[in-house]
Amino acid sequence: MNSVDAATHQGTKEPTPKWRERLKALRLNTPSIVRMVWESAAKVVVAGFSARFVAALIPLAILAVTKLIIDAIYGLLSHHKALPADFWWLVVLEFALASLATILVRILDFCDSVLADKFTRHISTRIVKHAARLDLTSYEDPLFYDMMERARVQGTDRLIMIQSAGRLFQECITATTLSASLFLFSPWLLFALIICVFPAFLGETHFAFLGYSLCFRQTTARRHMDYLRALGGSKESAKELKLFGLAPYLVGRYTDLSDELHRQTVRLAKRKLVFGSFLTLLGTVGYYGTYAFVIYRTVTGTLSLGTMTLLVGAIAGASTNIQAFFSTFSVIADQAMFMSDLLKFLSIQPRIFSKPGALPAPRPIQRGFEFQNVSFSYPANPRLVLDNLSFHLEPSSRIALVGENGQGKTTIVKLLTRLYDPTVGQILLDGVDLREYDLEDLWKQIGVIFQDFTRYEMTVSENIAVGQIDERENLFRIRAAAHKSLAETFIRNLPKRYEQPLGCRFEEAIDLSGGEWQKVALARAYLRDAQLLILDEPTAALDAKSEHEVFERFGELTKGKMALLISHRFSTVRMADRIIVLENGSIVEQGSHDALIGVGGKYAEMFELQAASYR
Repeated sequence: MNSVDAATHQGTKEPTPKWRERLKALRLNTPSIVRMVWESAAKVVVAGFSARFVAALIPLAILAVTKLIIDAIYGLLSHHKALPADFWWLVVLEFALASLATILVRILDFCDSVLADKFTRHISTRIVKHAARLDLTSYEDPLFYDMMERARVQGTDRLIMIQSAGRLFQECITATTLSASLFLFSPWLLFALIICVFPAFLGETHFAFLGYSLCFRQTTARRHMDYLRALGGSKESAKELKLFGLAPYLVGRYTDLSDELHRQTVRLAKRKLVFGSFLTLLGTVGYYGTYAFVIYRTVTGTLSLGTMTLLVGAIAGASTNIQAFFSTFSVIADQAMFMSDLLKFLSIQPRIFSKPGALPAPRPIQRGFEFQNVSFSYPANPRLVLDNLSFHLEPSSRIALVGENGQGKTTIVKLLTRLYDPTVGQILLDGVDLREYDLEDLWKQIGVIFQDFTRYEMTVSENIAVGQIDERENLFRIRAAAHKSLAETFIRNLPKRYEQPLGCRFEEAIDLSGGEWQKVALARAYLRDAQLLILDEPTAALDAKSEHEVFERFGELTKGKMALLISHRFSTVRMADRIIVLENGSIVEQGSHDALIGVGGKYAEMFELQAASYR
């Protein structure tokens, strides 16, 4: 299978098009969707449905008035009867009803527009909030990304279901009132209309469900296309795209995917065109059959011209609204299937959370953190990243983690910050399992800078303030943090200093060098003023001089705090009180720099290899 086929077929099993699945989705999903719509714009919903109720009654009212007007005119011309006293008032009433219908159309357009905007904002906000609550492991599962993409699309593109619900309400009332007038004249007339419309309804709902199935199947391919679009237009990849001549290859892959999706969509559209056209003809036969019957009854003298006008209008309106009702109901039923992924996404609950009555993080920390026989493997990979790991991080101590890539150093950080829970064993804080503490309160006591820290396309001040967002207005503390991280030196030279937008996405923004970005990231950790400071490769992008300046202050800045340091640079590592050497997820050595050099083991070997490269 080539990359295009893989992209268009990867993912969970495609849903089976069965009516019971549609009805089940309609039954289960509709209450939740209605609740979301009500939460997003209750007043707009009330106004919209009130307007639709009035609009639904107008067609029958106009037909009734028209009947009276035509009968009066026919009596005047054929039988020389005087016009009724209220004749011209009937003309005015018909004009008023037509004017009201026109105004209501505008009101409904306004309500739909406002509701669409409010609902989209409400759902998009819920998706972002919910995504922020989920576990880190969720973001390491490709199927999760497929679900989140469908949830995002459904949250913004399923407005048709919301608007269709209003139309269904209006169509139901209009079809009922017009059908009632037909039923009073001839129940068989109404029955014939419905029978002829029903096959078209079944065809529409069948192809609507096939559309859902196709959309479900194409999710992964569309994510691939989004990735290729981003890759072809990002600053980070621009250099390699040019130097390696990758643009034609990426454009080719994008074109192949796009063409395949287009072929699938057109193939389904052609089938719908052929079968849908045939089934729609049945509805046309039903309409003109009943229409011809009414004309026949009028020609034979059974019906008056006014009654014929009423019935012909009722037939046309009932036929249109019955078809529209079935079609709209089908759309809502199938749109309910689309909403399943949105609701499924919103129903996912994090496995890492604060228990009811969780303990606040200790202030100050008395005994520190302790790993007790901790083993860990990622959900998608049974291989143990950490194997029976035990160590103690005491208050005011500085520990460095050393080891080759893939030995579990960053995983230890994620466990220590409880982004993950151990597979086996436990992590204690002051003798209490980490899972007993309130998560948010625990995180407030930890300052972390990862090697792959985020470069926010915001101002300098905001970039630093994300380390302690409650302090975003405290410019004094932000400047103090920048001073500690040595970022203040280059910030002074920026045109707008702390209000200078960074990055390259927005106008007037200025991008920083890798080392300058890293100093900004360090400032976030210092702003947090936490009891535990974790630095994952904190000087990887710094030159030798800047690195030396940063770590000249390291001892002072971590005084009275616990510090966990990960670095491949032994000039940095040697400043730690204790160095832990990891291999295959286990501790093979630990001790001070001098002690480990004296032992002549793994650490000494790695130190000597790095030192030799500088000689």
